Amino acid sequence: MTALREDAVRVLSGWGAPDSGQAALRGDFLTHLEAYPDAMARACGDGHLTAGVLILDADRERVLLTLHAKLRMWLQTGGHCEPEDTSLAAAALREGVEESGIADLRLLVPEPVQLDRHLTPCAWHLDVRYAAVAPRGAVETLSDESLELRWFRFDEVAEVADGSVTSLLEQTRALL
Repeated sequence: MTALREDAVRVLSGWGAPDSGQAALRGDFLTHLEAYPDAMARACGDGHLTAGVLILDADRERVLLTLHAKLRMWLQTGGHCEPEDTSLAAAALREGVEESGIADLRLLVPEPVQLDRHLTPCAWHLDVRYAAVAPRGAVETLSDESLELRWFRFDEVAEVADGSVTSLLEQTRALL
């Protein structure tokens, strides 16, 4: 995962954080990458970088959320980086395709939209989050990681998801 780790350092070092909180998280993520050579691998028990992607419909009016099977929360798609991933963006897109069943997702912008750190049953996740657009006519397919997949209008997201997802949506909408 050396190439992936190098990509993570490059992406995070060059990312223009939208506010001081995000800038502080970026610094924490870079410090973690420096301290832990295996920071990209799920085996890093002190926490590891993960990649997520908020999927927008082609009209950019709705987002696809997954009711996560283990966490039982409505979330964006995403998860652990794998040895074959060559970049954080590629990992995010792979996770999006795996969890949504929608091929041909394309990033809204090439850089991350947001960073988030949260505790999961396996370890701390240092989540690098992107936004992607689904092709017109895309049909989602449920994966083993989800109890349900559903498209939500932007104004519905706060009713079902936590603050990290609503904040990701706000950051994404600012890019539209």
